Amino acid sequence: MSKIGFIGAGSMAESMIKGLLKSGMMSNEDIIVTNKTNEKRLEELQARYGVKTDFARSFIYEEADILVFALKPKDAESGISEVRPHLHGQLIISILAGISIETIQHYAGGKSAVIRAMPNTSAAIQQSATGIAVSHEVTEEQKKKAVELFETIGHVTVLDESQLNAVTAIAGSGPAFIYHLIEGMERGASELGMDQTTAKLLICQMIAGAANMLQDSGKEPAELRKEITSEGGTTEAGLNTLAAYQFEEAVVDCVKTATKRAAELNEMFSASTYK
Repeated sequence: MSKIGFIGAGSMAESMIKGLLKSGMMSNEDIIVTNKTNEKRLEELQARYGVKTDFARSFIYEEADILVFALKPKDAESGISEVRPHLHGQLIISILAGISIETIQHYAGGKSAVIRAMPNTSAAIQQSATGIAVSHEVTEEQKKKAVELFETIGHVTVLDESQLNAVTAIAGSGPAFIYHLIEGMERGASELGMDQTTAKLLICQMIAGAANMLQDSGKEPAELRKEITSEGGTTEAGLNTLAAYQFEEAVVDCVKTATKRAAELNEMFSASTYK
């Protein structure tokens, strides 16, 4: 059985840990977590999930055959360079938003086997939409292992790396955009006198039902929208308000801006390497 080491212990690492344990693919003894400065955070994860922690990094590199870089993009150079002397053929999985495989390999000191992945925090409930891209050095066996790993926390799509910035915007950042929409719907319900608990329940069920309908019906979203929009009805009135505020244009720009930012992050944090 493989052991997995998380370099970084933030919310995305925790979501993956929670999902892996829920799936039963790995036991808490198979998961090792470390970070650079926050030992208390490691203690929290150990108490919550029973995983092994290694603040001193005395055994993580020897025991783990998969290393997950779960750092913030700004810490990519220092974080990966610190790991570099301890690399001896482990599979590297990076979940750093916007940081390219080429940049990761440079910081890692050679043509390491690198899989770049973009899961989201729904990994905690095994509902992540994850896009992955692989370097040329990744073997079919390693690729298969990575896909199986991410399948335990949701759906996996293997893509060309050129598409991963858009995946970051849609699948990685997307949940935050949906949560913001829900905030607005809850506020609207509250201003109409509905209590928050009831509003949240209705909204959550509505979104889950709409997502399942879109997935199972085989119809396009525009077709489904038109099916529930009656001339002169409530849906049309609400959609007209969204159109007045240029809702669709705002969503398109939101996705494009997030994608652009992912590309900027790579440029920003690889600048010292290539200039």
